[in-house]
Amino acid sequence: MKKLKMNGPDPIDVHVGRRVKMRRMELGLSQEKLAAAIDLTFQQVQKYEKGKNRIGSSRLRQIAQALKVPETYFFDGAPGRSKPNGKLPPADFVSDFTSSAEGLALAKAFMKIQNKKLRRYIAALAADLAGEE
Repeated sequence: MKKLKMNGPDPIDVHVGRRVKMRRMELGLSQEKLAAAIDLTFQQVQKYEKGKNRIGSSRLRQIAQALKVPETYFFDGAPGRSKPNGKLPPADFVSDFTSSAEGLALAKAFMKIQNKKLRRYIAALAADLAGEE
């Protein structure tokens, strides 16, 4: 039986890496600090976060402990999985957004705005700036 060759990293590895990065950034940890906590180089953490290198199960457990989340956290919203309530996982752009420093800062600040009307105005402004209707 011939093995199929894949171009690029597996989508699950990319997703898990994004979740590692998102959680690391939520905690305000640098790649260097996470790497030190799990006895790796920051370059290896970079490769994990980009999905270039697959994370083994024992390493995933170490990362989960360092980032104070259960191992299952990294698979939430993974491609091909639905949530327990049957809803589809969020689109990749959401994890792309929240795994960037700017996106995470914007999301945190936005959620602190109590006035719903003001939040709608800000969302409409962002859509206008992006050229969307």
